[in-house]
Amino acid sequence: MELRQLHYFVKVARMQHVTRAAEELHVAQSAVSRQIHQLEQELEVELFDHRGRNVQLTPAGQLFLSRVEEILEDLERAVAEVREFSDPEKGVIRLGFPHSLGILLVPRAVAAFRKKHPGVRFVFRQGMYPTLVRDVLEKEVDLAFVSPFPGSDDKLTGEVVLTEELLAILPEHHPLAREESIELGQLKDEEFVLFSPGYSLRPIVVNACLSAGFEPKIAFEGDEVETIRGLVAAGMGVSLLPELALAAPGPMVPAAVRIRKPRVTRTIGLIRRAGEKPPVVVLKFYNFLLSFFAQNGSKPWR
Repeated sequence: MELRQLHYFVKVARMQHVTRAAEELHVAQSAVSRQIHQLEQELEVELFDHRGRNVQLTPAGQLFLSRVEEILEDLERAVAEVREFSDPEKGVIRLGFPHSLGILLVPRAVAAFRKKHPGVRFVFRQGMYPTLVRDVLEKEVDLAFVSPFPGSDDKLTGEVVLTEELLAILPEHHPLAREESIELGQLKDEEFVLFSPGYSLRPIVVNACLSAGFEPKIAFEGDEVETIRGLVAAGMGVSLLPELALAAPGPMVPAAVRIRKPRVTRTIGLIRRAGEKPPVVVLKFYNFLLSFFAQNGSKPWR
């Protein structure tokens, strides 16, 4: 059994089409078919059912695929570890984070790391909380910033790196815009601009309003910090945003006022897979981030 046969098998299984798999592999279709046939002969079992031009895994093929993918993942990890052992300054780090952290925090942290390790490459992936957790568990990323920090999970490990205060943001000419601080209940009659369902900041704001004795009247929803900020600055409502989301300059900047009651915060955590030894370069970056946040205090983006 050859490694090439396993790669061909996985590609055909994923694409369910021999010709398309051959095109992806940049080899002749006959070569792929021949290798699959030899593999089936050696295993003495059929791996695919042929349905017209498409192919579909047999039950035995499905079982074999799961094992082969594990083998290839282990092999890729072994190759990466050997390369990092010989030159740990040229590894690749796959980092996930929510959009709100991509404005300033992630660029500042990565830039600081790259000053010391210029040969390290980064692959970034942005997403919402459930997506980022899934990406870590499914090995799509090595590390991820998430908010809030997940509760007890034996598949994940990590640290809370930042606890951040949320501020009330108001149109510039709002009667409360010049106050040093307010109680959240003072906004009970206002229309709110919130993140769409699925974003972790939305339940934080809604729950804070409920604890202040009212349910927010949602007038507009958005998917990005800039949208929320812009709509509020344009007088379309009020909202709550983390300090980090307000740190970046922009053409539409609302007034920001501290909330003294109740105090509204979010936690930001750095997570990775539990029970797994990360590649050397990933562990180096992980430890760097813990030190970076510890040294820069509550406002590491400044």
